[in-house]
Amino acid sequence: MSRYRGPKLKINRRLGTLPGLTTKKSNKNNRPGKDGNANADTSKKLTEYGIRLEEKQKLKFNYGLTENQLYRYVKEARRRQGVTGLILLQLLEMRLDTICFTVGYAKSMAQARQLVNHGHITVNKKVVNIPSFQCRLNDIISIKEKSTSKTLIENNIKNNQVKNIPSNLKFDNTKLEAKILDYCDRDDMALQLDELLVIEYYSRR
Repeated sequence: MSRYRGPKLKINRRLGTLPGLTTKKSNKNNRPGKDGNANADTSKKLTEYGIRLEEKQKLKFNYGLTENQLYRYVKEARRRQGVTGLILLQLLEMRLDTICFTVGYAKSMAQARQLVNHGHITVNKKVVNIPSFQCRLNDIISIKEKSTSKTLIENNIKNNQVKNIPSNLKFDNTKLEAKILDYCDRDDMALQLDELLVIEYYSRR
């Protein structure tokens, strides 16, 4: 299944605010479709499956993943010891494109993925052009030593003006580089969802 490239505001209206999908705001408040306000009616509530599906969709669209990619992350989270839901979120937050978005190199996950694909980002001074690259503790994420790369990302940082960098990352404003100190904490995440419902959604697969 290919990555979603359709209307983004429609997804925001259906699922709520997804920081990684788009920074734009819709003028409409109702859900998309001709029955836009149907789910506000008590006679037409979402089923349990529908609720789990929407939580799964939040992860998928926020991080810009395909269905197969998300399922692989769920399987990996199950394989590791610990709380499966938290491990899943930590795996997604340790992706290179996610970290680039978090520190303000890009205004969306899609733009962060493009920066990585085009070779603007380095990990420990080596260019990495794989958006799904899993970063490790103490890795240093920085910008390629090239004027075009620096100018592009400096402008992005200026426009994005990220105020709150999560405590697991240390960002140097002078060097414009980030160091990974620890795995992310659940409370530091901007995305609002119930990750346990995502695990339940995949429990039958």
